[in-house]
Amino acid sequence: MIHSRTRKPVQHFLTSALLSVGTAIGLSLTLSAGSLAEVGAPEKEDLKFGFIKLTDMAPLAIAYEKHYFEDEGLYVTLEAQANWKVLLDRVIDGELDGAHMLAGQPLGATIGFGTQAHIITAFSMDLNGNGITVSNDVWEQMKPNVPSENGKPVHPIKADYLKPVVDKYKAQGKPFKMGMVFPVSTHNYELRYWLAAGGIHPGFYAPHKGDTSGQLQADALLSVTPPPQMPSTMEAGTIHGYCVGEPWNQQAVFKGIGVPVITDYEIWKDNPEKVFGVSKEWADENPNTHVRVVKAMIRAAKWLDDNDNANRPEAVKILSQPNYVGADYEVIANSMTGTFEYEKGDKREVPDFNVFFRYNATYPYYSDAVWYLTQMRRWGQIAEYKPDSWYMETARKVYRPDIYALAAKELIAEGKLKADDFPDFATETGFRAPQTHFIDGITYDGNRPNDYLKKFSIGLKDKDMI
Repeated sequence: MIHSRTRKPVQHFLTSALLSVGTAIGLSLTLSAGSLAEVGAPEKEDLKFGFIKLTDMAPLAIAYEKHYFEDEGLYVTLEAQANWKVLLDRVIDGELDGAHMLAGQPLGATIGFGTQAHIITAFSMDLNGNGITVSNDVWEQMKPNVPSENGKPVHPIKADYLKPVVDKYKAQGKPFKMGMVFPVSTHNYELRYWLAAGGIHPGFYAPHKGDTSGQLQADALLSVTPPPQMPSTMEAGTIHGYCVGEPWNQQAVFKGIGVPVITDYEIWKDNPEKVFGVSKEWADENPNTHVRVVKAMIRAAKWLDDNDNANRPEAVKILSQPNYVGADYEVIANSMTGTFEYEKGDKREVPDFNVFFRYNATYPYYSDAVWYLTQMRRWGQIAEYKPDSWYMETARKVYRPDIYALAAKELIAEGKLKADDFPDFATETGFRAPQTHFIDGITYDGNRPNDYLKKFSIGLKDKDMI
């Protein structure tokens, strides 16, 4: 657990109170540059935030270590949590004021998958950052199917090359098992996306029938394993591979127990990964505090990406502390500083493996929320057909770019960041342009979720039900 150091005087308190976040759902995203609503003093100064030991918790660590929270009059305790369920439960019951969350968690909770609670996010923590690793044995079976050039595998490595291995397991009556970190995690959806793109069925959920295993009709059986336990679980033979964030793919390389075959950057270039989540009730009670938290984290994200990642070695040193991620410096640096090692010795340049600020990474796009909801529908977590309007309404209920815009405009007014560091709030709709960089070549348009679902050969669409 990390506590704030000696309190510093607050650099500034702006006198006007922020419009109540409870009514801010109707706040226009098109506030003109001159109509900034000033942020008042924080309603709550002493805060406790939760995180899981992954490198993408970095904006929290940096906001703490660089005193950005204290600049906002906030005195923060950061506390590692045992797993994603415990973390979410503690935000819901108020033991935590907010937390580093899987992007699907606020959405899943708000629509009532697994847990029912209205969680919101006004800050996206990062892009990319995950990988899929298989055991040495599985890699040796895959390798003959993988094209090579100059003695090295050609990337991206598709699940097509894994399919003969999975088929062999099925023919022998053996289950092929893979780990992911949580049912509504990016990792679950990325792993499913990759497998399905290669013709491997990852299974359905049927919550309306009481089946939340996600293994119905599956060729590969996916189950939950906490991130730090992934390498040891695979080494024990309980799973044959996994999808996880760093440093737990690189850990498999360092331990010599597995091979990361693909990064999520190669599955969906610049995909959103984690968010900072709070309960709607907390946000309504602490609107000024919330904006100030977002301000501090925006500054931290900017620091992490400044000058072509020049600060990353310092960030790695911070994250390697046992109170943050606690993995060896070299393991974290392997991906955090712009490279990624696949097979031992096959280290490649991946400068955008971790993105914290570039490409508007911190902005909570509605279209990102809609993508997660489409995957929940695709795999049966949303059991029944929903019209496009439902996806839009749910995205707007959970993702809060209005709050983000207030924080950004404050930072611009204070001279801490520039207007061109952010989207153009006068014209921003909250929807990215149609995205084309998926491993299966399918284009995603957040404005047309049901049309998007129709493009997949594997997965639920239209009126399909399990």
